[in-house]
Amino acid sequence: MNIVRIYELFPTNDDCIAYIEKIRWGSLPTCPYCKSPRCTPRPSEKRYHCNTCNTSFSVTVGTIFHHTHLPLQKWFLAVSRIINTKKDLSARQLGHDLNVSKNTAWRVAMKISDAMTQIEQRKFLTSIIESMETCEVIKPP
Repeated sequence: MNIVRIYELFPTNDDCIAYIEKIRWGSLPTCPYCKSPRCTPRPSEKRYHCNTCNTSFSVTVGTIFHHTHLPLQKWFLAVSRIINTKKDLSARQLGHDLNVSKNTAWRVAMKISDAMTQIEQRKFLTSIIESMETCEVIKPP
């Protein structure tokens, strides 16, 4: 998957968030803290409120995308490049592809690499890439 295709499928950060919600939860958001399905959306904040444990959360909690300032389109491109690259991808090359510094690219690559060693995170990341590549992306209304 190339940069043009990523930005065609996900022109905004909101499209990326909707896509992650679909992959992670389907149609029923679940609190990442207490696993309760009793959640109320807060669309203006792009967050949810859990009515069981009374916490606020976003879909990125518990993923490598949590607490990042890098746009999600760049994260998707980085995941795609790292998973689909046959040889090692240098931080300089990834930085060039993402239009970020080599240090930022290195940190992104390390977070992706660490996530691929965790079963749940690996399933999550590979399902993102597989569904992108098979064009199963459904745009929100």
